[in-house]
Amino acid sequence: MIRPVAALLLLTALNSFAQTPPKPYGALPAPRQVAWHETEVYGIMHFTPTTFENKEWGFGDADPKTFNPSDFNAEQIILAAKAGGLKGIVLVAKHHDGFALWPTKTTDYNISKSPFRGGKGDLVKEVADAARKHGLKFGVYCSPWDRNNAKYGTPEYLQIYREQLKELYTNYGELFMSWHDGANGGDGYYGGAKEKRSIDNTTYYQWDSTWTNLTRKLQPSANIFSDIGWDVRWAGNEDGSVNETSWATLTPKPSEGKNVAVPGQANATENPGGTRNGKFWIPAECDVPLRKGWFYHPTEKPKTPEKLFDLYLKSVGRGAALDLGLAPDTRGQLHDDDVAALKSFGDHLKQTFATNLAARASSKAVNVRGYNSIYSAKNLLDSKPETYWATDDDFKTPEVIIDLGQPAVFDMISIQEYIKLGQRIEEFAVDAWQGDQWKEICKGTSIGAKRLVKLEIPVTSSKLRLRITKSPVSVAISEFGVYKDSE
Repeated sequence: MIRPVAALLLLTALNSFAQTPPKPYGALPAPRQVAWHETEVYGIMHFTPTTFENKEWGFGDADPKTFNPSDFNAEQIILAAKAGGLKGIVLVAKHHDGFALWPTKTTDYNISKSPFRGGKGDLVKEVADAARKHGLKFGVYCSPWDRNNAKYGTPEYLQIYREQLKELYTNYGELFMSWHDGANGGDGYYGGAKEKRSIDNTTYYQWDSTWTNLTRKLQPSANIFSDIGWDVRWAGNEDGSVNETSWATLTPKPSEGKNVAVPGQANATENPGGTRNGKFWIPAECDVPLRKGWFYHPTEKPKTPEKLFDLYLKSVGRGAALDLGLAPDTRGQLHDDDVAALKSFGDHLKQTFATNLAARASSKAVNVRGYNSIYSAKNLLDSKPETYWATDDDFKTPEVIIDLGQPAVFDMISIQEYIKLGQRIEEFAVDAWQGDQWKEICKGTSIGAKRLVKLEIPVTSSKLRLRITKSPVSVAISEFGVYKDSE
């Protein structure tokens, strides 16, 4: 017989367990990274004198007067991006040519020396204001390589570059990204020297102190992007996709023959898939130009809406993000072809994911953590990212049945882990009730922030079963969705 006091202690212990969430697994995302995952699709905009030279990379010798858009319209660009489903814009405030799109105090090679707005313009401010006006997040890229600056390659240039970052960090509001690449010197104008300059990029830029003392202090909400993170990694290509198995964690590795991993000197072979059980949470960004090149060229055409949707599935649908390169023309606007492609892509996204066919379904799991409704499988269908279905610690390969109530036609399945507890699941499968038995319709590996599976042919079924077939720990899944592609 259990005495009353002992019974009370036992009940208290059981209730305590029932309220205890699963232990986090592996590296975890910071709040700014969670917000980045929710952004999903954004753009990066290239617009400098290079646009007017019809080049991809400017040499750094273009006269500032070259930059003279006939009708720059930041709102036209932002509204086209928003229609395309983009939720943010990263502006290339200074590309490798060294021309600054804001009236910087660090160099005369800037927009105030151009005819733009009579020398009184600030294109960074115009884009930032337009983005925020229409609900898009704003970020900046300032190239570390400067083909115009006479001091590039000397210690003095590092201070100039850092001051440029400081101006961008302090004068244009909160940033969602500070974008950096591995451009590390080469031939350039360099104030008239017209020569090739090489630097040791493992030491020259001193990224650790730059990011610690500037980015983290002045823009704590900004996600740092580069080959190696710190917050978001390059996908290892400019194709707009990551591997089908893609982990949000990464252990950065130096390039062969190097002793430190830095932007431009990192083992990109691991970036498309990440590192299972990697040391840091550094998810992938899939950057890809809307056209062939990053800058506007009149002979090029934008990617088709169908191609863009396919890239969405291979980036966002694999736990990464899609970063589309936007290139204004010499007017300072997106070409009508680009606007149309973005609109069709955005409509495709909106229409496909407008209705979750499982939103009103019922769910039944083989196990719910501590028999507590807080972790109920109903959480899979509530469209609330903060709730999730969780299992007891010893239930690592559970299953849940989603009863739609009536037959539905679908060809898209969406699964999202509760990533605040880490990326846990390694393999899964989905079955559909066909006739009088279950039939497997898809299987996969990594899930993470979001996993989208496009079925080869539509399926008609009234019930589905999600099976977790491999996981080192108990599961924590926030959302499950079933959709019909609107194509």
